[in-house]
Amino acid sequence: MSFLYILIPIILIFLFSFIRILTEYERGVIFTLGRFSGVKGPGLIIVVPFVQQMIKTELRTVVVDIPPQDVISRDNVSVHVSAVVYFRIIAPERAIIQVEDYYSAVSQLAQTTLRSVLGQHELDEMLSERTKMNTDIQKILDEHTDTWGIKVSLVEIKDIDINENMVRAIARQAEAERDRRAKIINADGEFQAAQKLLDAAKILAQQPQALQLRYLQTLANITNDKTSTIVLPIPLEFLRALTKAGE
Repeated sequence: MSFLYILIPIILIFLFSFIRILTEYERGVIFTLGRFSGVKGPGLIIVVPFVQQMIKTELRTVVVDIPPQDVISRDNVSVHVSAVVYFRIIAPERAIIQVEDYYSAVSQLAQTTLRSVLGQHELDEMLSERTKMNTDIQKILDEHTDTWGIKVSLVEIKDIDINENMVRAIARQAEAERDRRAKIINADGEFQAAQKLLDAAKILAQQPQALQLRYLQTLANITNDKTSTIVLPIPLEFLRALTKAGE
């Protein structure tokens, strides 16, 4: 009887060793005598001890922080760039069989790809076209990790750090650009004003009555001002007569 008390717990422990429980986001890659035999889960699965081996993987999105990388841009500017990569496993068997450590592999591949892609752009492009570079890096990573059963869904460049000398140079460049635009806008305004004055002069020259009305309007504006100036209007015909006499 005492033998049964010892034997029953041993049998129960042995039976429970067959049982594995996987959650909804987990999958188990099963190897039978060293050969891949399938992917199981989620829920309760049976694994035969000493015959089968199960390696558990997760299907949830994994976030990888890319540490700051030293990148030299195409215009020979040294910057420090950090990023973050989002990926998930879509084929658990390939993520286990095709690569030893998929997390480390994705991290190293992301670092080299980040340096390679950013090195093909100038500093201005890095600062202004970050979205495009994110997309380019994501496509390259996704193509390389497809054989590992991994889907890279998103890449985001977090920080682009440059030294203080370059920051001051960029500030001077931005200030010069603002001055250039201000001068262009001012010159364009002067040109438009001169063009309008020329058009008005042509119209007044064609219509003497309009010139007379404009003359009277100017006199009215002068007399409305609270000044001590005395205005003595002279008829336009008298001015024309003086002009002709002078000629």
